[in-house]
Amino acid sequence: MAKKPSSAAQKSGRIADNKKAAYNYFFEERFEAGLVLEGWEVKSLREGKVQLTDGYVVVRNGELYIIGLQINPLNTASSHISPDKVRTKKLLMHKAEIQRLIGKVEQKGYTLVPLNLHWKDGKVKCDIALAKGKAEHDKRDTIKDREGKREVERAMKSRNR
Repeated sequence: MAKKPSSAAQKSGRIADNKKAAYNYFFEERFEAGLVLEGWEVKSLREGKVQLTDGYVVVRNGELYIIGLQINPLNTASSHISPDKVRTKKLLMHKAEIQRLIGKVEQKGYTLVPLNLHWKDGKVKCDIALAKGKAEHDKRDTIKDREGKREVERAMKSRNR
């Protein structure tokens, strides 16, 4: 009899993406961090009740926190807790990585941006990026490139018919 995959193996993949991040920032480096979550938050993540676009990462007392990550509670949440959907969540990384990020963030123009949430070995992970803000003309270039790629894809699609 074949062994059934564990629930952790079934729960691999993306939970949420921050699509606005690539439009607003240039990414210098990417990192993966763990998240400190409550039980109801994990259940809501499994149901996909999360919104990451307004999230950002801050440094407090030598630790990283994500603010603006909105996890909406399920209607079936336990009655003995009062869920806070915009609670500040702590990010878990190695101390040396955090110290290096703090040094970079203190430089002018750098910020930490959450890119996505995903499952890894049954745990929720957050990809964050050390990023620099784009100027308005860079954003216009991004739009122009994206529209150009769409036109090429349309032309190739109609040509193949």
